[in-house]
Amino acid sequence: MIKINLKQFLVVLVLLGSVSFQNTKAQESEPWSTMEKVLKRIVPPVFNDQDFLITDYGAIGDGIVNSSMAIRRAIDECNRAGGGRVVIPAGKYYTGPIYLKSNVNLHLHKDATLLFSTHPDDYLPLVQTRWEGVDAMNYTPLIYAYGERNIAITGEGTLDGQAAKANWWPWKGRKAYGWKEGTPNQTDKDKRAALFDMAERDVPVGERRFGNGYYLRPQFIQPYQCQNLLIEGVTILRSPMWVIHPVLCSNVSIIGVKVLSDGPNTDGCDPESCKDVLIKDSHFDTGDDCIALKSGRNRDGRRLNIPCENVVIQNCTTINGHAGIALGSEISGGARNVFIENCKISKPMWGIRIKTSSMRGGTIESVYMRNIEIDKVGHEAIIFTMLYEDKGTNMPTIKDIHIENLVAKNGGKGGIFIEAYPESPIKDICFSNVKIDNTITPLKLENAENIKFQSTYINGKEIRVSGKGQRITIGPNN
Repeated sequence: MIKINLKQFLVVLVLLGSVSFQNTKAQESEPWSTMEKVLKRIVPPVFNDQDFLITDYGAIGDGIVNSSMAIRRAIDECNRAGGGRVVIPAGKYYTGPIYLKSNVNLHLHKDATLLFSTHPDDYLPLVQTRWEGVDAMNYTPLIYAYGERNIAITGEGTLDGQAAKANWWPWKGRKAYGWKEGTPNQTDKDKRAALFDMAERDVPVGERRFGNGYYLRPQFIQPYQCQNLLIEGVTILRSPMWVIHPVLCSNVSIIGVKVLSDGPNTDGCDPESCKDVLIKDSHFDTGDDCIALKSGRNRDGRRLNIPCENVVIQNCTTINGHAGIALGSEISGGARNVFIENCKISKPMWGIRIKTSSMRGGTIESVYMRNIEIDKVGHEAIIFTMLYEDKGTNMPTIKDIHIENLVAKNGGKGGIFIEAYPESPIKDICFSNVKIDNTITPLKLENAENIKFQSTYINGKEIRVSGKGQRITIGPNN
């Protein structure tokens, strides 16, 4: 028999407690150490030290003469020479779409502006693009690349899509954006709906031909299946639709950009089915979600089944729009390993929003947020919902979401809303050190499991809820 005295016993207890505490702290810090590993993999491309001025190829910075061919020649020459910077010097340059090639950095002087054509015919021939989560042959985006490596858009200049109520935006089909009763728009049955129907019937992408007569607006910047991408420093104005939209890309850095576009569906930054993405030190003032992670819509998203993963969002500010930061709704390929920290969200309809449905399917998991400030929310400060749009037969999964150190000064209509299907409860969610004030309905949980609240206060009252599969609402008078 081993004998142990009281002093030795107390020492063992202290040591065991120390080990337990260290293990707990290690578990808590593990996700953020994973973020550091992701950041080490995200390395911006490096370019040869040689410049190609577009004015040397015939560009004229008067805002009138079409400089498309001059920009194209400069990019082609830069690419053939092994890469470098294609420089947009001071001035205003009118252009059609720009195709970026490997090893080319499109660099804008601080007093340079690219003014993009608003004539749809200039965005032909059709290219393979992703439109609201579905692959199609459609208008080329304003800046496009397909299968390229080491590409960049940098500098302190401005990219102006010139979209307005007089050109692209009426295609949405809403009077608020210039649409007139009786004129065609994307909501006609043979347009947007036709694309989605083709995807559900597995029509080959090459046969999904749209463009003229279909009113599907092009995105502003869309690199498709590209590697090693950098967008840094530029200001982007007035997009026809989604603004920064990398699709199926890897090693993506979006740093210090400013997006100002209040038109319909002008999401600020939507990485879709991308891997190793950094969005940092950027400002978004948009007409839709400011930042939204995507991975395909319905059957077309499940066909590829590629998640948006290893995404880091740091030190960003968002204002107006729908959600400040969203995951979904085109999220059929799922999302995982998402890290969001030190962000400020102001005047959105929703603050943090995860949105999906059983039409979408997919798994959203391992999402970590900390140090978030939210102000003046229209609807909910935080909402995770599986009830977005139509219901189908592909149950989504939402699990393992952690939010810590979040403050919402004006919580709008709702504080924290979590709603799911009985067949697939949202589970394993942790709120820690969360404070939401001035909200009408503090809490709603419907088909939620293992939801933990640690030091979480809404309207000054601590939230203490436990249980499984509960339906709980704390309303205005509770």
